[in-house]
Amino acid sequence: MNPAANSPATAETELRTPEELPGVVTRLFKGVLYAEGDEKLWQSLLGLSSQVRDYVAVLGLDLILDESEGYAFLKSREDPDGTLPRLIPRRQLTFNVSLLLALLRGRMLEFDTNSSELRLIMTEQDIADMVAVFLPESSNEVRIMDRLATDIKKVVDHGFLRRLKGQPGTYEVARILKAFVDAQWLEEFDARLADYRATLAGAPVSGTSTAEEDGK
Repeated sequence: MNPAANSPATAETELRTPEELPGVVTRLFKGVLYAEGDEKLWQSLLGLSSQVRDYVAVLGLDLILDESEGYAFLKSREDPDGTLPRLIPRRQLTFNVSLLLALLRGRMLEFDTNSSELRLIMTEQDIADMVAVFLPESSNEVRIMDRLATDIKKVVDHGFLRRLKGQPGTYEVARILKAFVDAQWLEEFDARLADYRATLAGAPVSGTSTAEEDGK
């Protein structure tokens, strides 16, 4: 047996927390970490992903890491019994914001299927045209545009749209939207849009509610 294997110095080395770990975890608690936003911290996360997962698991959180899309965030674990503390709050999304997110996710799906480009860029007019299909014909256009501007700002605040510098009224649809609106959600996409149409037309729709987003 090698005496050095159990020496205090060796034990200290094995238990020592990597210097970058606290910084990576702290940054994730502040919100989404993008590869393009902080390349150095992103590389630290990739090298420490298993340690980060173990660290946040103690707090009832999961690390959502998509290396190919270049983003990572923390998400509260599913807790049907409500026994875990919620460190990442849920934010209730309004009906209009939920509709906008659904339409943006559908557009991203079309984009990924039909385009070789990596970035989905949309103007405010593109978004308005996309939403207009689901609004009553008699709606007040000025009021609709004012409300849409408010909804777009909320989606920007949630991190699903990013304003392009030097291009007013132009946005990039963030790839992280794919993690929020997942494949199971998309399977129900047509039914959800039918509910949206009925609700916007003023008809009562049973079982329809606003979406919830884990704070990111």
